[in-house]
Amino acid sequence: MALTPTRDLMEAAARRGAGLGAFNVIHLETAEALVAGAEQAGLPVILQISENCVKYHGGLEPIALGTQAIARQAKVPVALHLDHAEDEELALDAVDLGFGSVMYDGSHLEYSANVAATARVTRYAHARGVYVEAELGKVGGKDGAHAPGVRTDPQEAATFVKETLVDALAVAVGSSHAMTERSASLDLRLISLLRDAVDVPLVLHGSSGVPDDELVAAIAAGMTKINVSTHLSGFFTRAVRRYLQDHPADVDSRRYVSAGRDALAPEAARLLALFHSVEHGTP
Repeated sequence: MALTPTRDLMEAAARRGAGLGAFNVIHLETAEALVAGAEQAGLPVILQISENCVKYHGGLEPIALGTQAIARQAKVPVALHLDHAEDEELALDAVDLGFGSVMYDGSHLEYSANVAATARVTRYAHARGVYVEAELGKVGGKDGAHAPGVRTDPQEAATFVKETLVDALAVAVGSSHAMTERSASLDLRLISLLRDAVDVPLVLHGSSGVPDDELVAAIAAGMTKINVSTHLSGFFTRAVRRYLQDHPADVDSRRYVSAGRDALAPEAARLLALFHSVEHGTP
């Protein structure tokens, strides 16, 4: 199946009022596991490459082209998204490399600077048919760059969307990046208010720290795109650790990395099915 535009997946999920899983690629084995999970669930998935992932691999093109190749072989629709790019040039490079969507994250900037930078990225991307996500209100936990406790104001969100013309908006409603315990409590009333205030799909970042029942409630309240990274990485890493403990003499990295890949796929499938099973009504 051909690589699918992010817009197609987001619009389909938004029409149905369902959640759509967006999971982060760390390396090619992660991408393979996420696609395998999507195929197990029989559901679409968005594969995300973050700015941190790009830095790890020493550049965007190698990991992007490899992930695109895996996506093109998938039996379900798969979109490719650039996640949390604070570098405008990186966002533009992703557009040129054929990403279906980019997230420009200007939440570290003052409001007016965030609007200006996001609008520049949006104009460039839209001219090339690429979907754009932005962030307003700082989601905590991302390498100390985002202050915890900040919330997105619905009126400011509505103004921001109108001024930037973005297609989706990541909002701060109580989640935090890189949590290893699923104990976050979301502001469901705020999610509903934001959903009523803006005419674009809402995105939940930091979902790894949110328990299943809260994720279900968030989708019911109005969230569409649900980003997960740390939670899934835990399944991969624990499986690698178990393999190495059980096979201390093994030096073939393919064996322990494949154990991680095999452990990640079922949890990706479970989350995709969970998100897809929830629906919210139209505002």
